[in-house]
Amino acid sequence: MNKDALPRWIDIGLLPLINLLAALIVSGIIIAIIGENPFVAMGVMLKGAFVYKGALGYTLFYTTNFIFTGLAVAVAFHAMLFNIGGEGQAMIGGLGVGLVCIALDSLLPPFLVVVLAIAAAALFGAVWGVIPGWLQARRGSHIVITTIMFNFIAASVMVWLLAGMLMAPGQMSPETRSFAEGVGLPQIHDVLNAMGFSVAKSPLNFSFVVALLASFGVWVLIWRTRLGYVIRATGHSERAAIYAGHNPAYIIMIAMAISGGLAGLMSLNEILGVQERVILNFTSGYGFTGIAVALMGRNHPVGILFASLLFGALYQGGAELDFEFQTITREMVLMIQGLIILFSGALAYLFAPLVARIYFRLKVPSGGGDG
Repeated sequence: MNKDALPRWIDIGLLPLINLLAALIVSGIIIAIIGENPFVAMGVMLKGAFVYKGALGYTLFYTTNFIFTGLAVAVAFHAMLFNIGGEGQAMIGGLGVGLVCIALDSLLPPFLVVVLAIAAAALFGAVWGVIPGWLQARRGSHIVITTIMFNFIAASVMVWLLAGMLMAPGQMSPETRSFAEGVGLPQIHDVLNAMGFSVAKSPLNFSFVVALLASFGVWVLIWRTRLGYVIRATGHSERAAIYAGHNPAYIIMIAMAISGGLAGLMSLNEILGVQERVILNFTSGYGFTGIAVALMGRNHPVGILFASLLFGALYQGGAELDFEFQTITREMVLMIQGLIILFSGALAYLFAPLVARIYFRLKVPSGGGDG
């Protein structure tokens, strides 16, 4: 009765829901202890995330970041690589976006600059991901250690550049100059309003569409291509991959390049979608939260989409909680996020034995005996 014997709909769907419910119950108990009604607090959070004017746009804006970083972690994990360098890979991806836009926005049409910037985000992120992959594949360096260190290196590089040669002239803030007019991703509310729909203003932009396309692309890659099969086979057994004629070192580097490229695409949402310039610390911890998103989504694109939406709602709805309640602060919201991460990560299969017993007890009568 282990988790591997359970059908996929329980492993990917039911267990994460039970873990989420457990985290919310514990959070509700804590909220009740401090003197607030947990049901009222939940209602405020849901309204803040989905109901209030413009709330859904903000929720989907945060969701977009988590989709990219969650997919990045998932692709690496299918090769049994624990990539926790999404934060640094997103930073360097953003650097690629900035360099392309600053260098070309006065020379090329805005649409072409945006297309090249999207490619640069993926390319720069892929390069920052493949270096730790090469270090593990060729030098035996542990991927966790190298990706952690590359986060710090990326942060230092960004500080050095944005406080130095890339800083906009005539100001002290560590950021580049703004990109030329029209160099950015279209805002969803502008497009929908132009089509006749009445949509409130929000930072949601076309990087959300790119994130959905990336999710579909990852599903095709992992489960519908030969490369995806080899990535999963290498993750399950390097010896089997070698026996089948594949080079595990090569596969590790490919997986980390794809993972880094996906993390690099996260920068599109913040830089091309909202800021239209490169600012310091635009990643805001999304790379690290993407680990929890991938774990909760069981490293499957569909699961990652739902987990990303959950964390996006927590980010947006949590801000409303902080605004409405004096006793429920931003730190309390972080605690709720932490509990969800705890139950979805470290305790991901806490309820698996109980669910398995119930499932097989219900299945045996319709299964025709002991089979």
